[in-house]
Amino acid sequence: MSEARIADAPRIERMIALAEQLVTALEADIAALKAGKPQALVTADPEVQKLTLLYTREAQGFDPRIAQNAAPSLRQRFLAVTAKFREVLQLHARLLERVKNASEGMIKAIAAEVERANAPTRTYGPRPGYTPQSSGAMVFNRVV
Repeated sequence: MSEARIADAPRIERMIALAEQLVTALEADIAALKAGKPQALVTADPEVQKLTLLYTREAQGFDPRIAQNAAPSLRQRFLAVTAKFREVLQLHARLLERVKNASEGMIKAIAAEVERANAPTRTYGPRPGYTPQSSGAMVFNRVV
């Protein structure tokens, strides 16, 4: 084994360990989203955010040639965990986008219903067909 392989092996091991921990956190988030419990997201935990920052720092300084020069078994582990990480990250992003779209749709529907309920019910007035423009404010009760 060459000197470069020995020196880079711990770095690759760190990347693998960090990626595995992040995959576990993302899978927990996916399970929480599928269960309809977005308040149980693990990635909001400060420890997971620290892991994300550590992984980002490691990945920024990581040269692909390091993995190419690694031992074949280590390279295989690295490629497998990287592929798994990418797959889980994409699924997580899709689920978050769905939740975001659903919640925004609900807010828009509620705002439209409130605006419809607050619209004047008169069928005639000084100017037929005139409806006052909404302010666009998201006020749902008459207290504010």
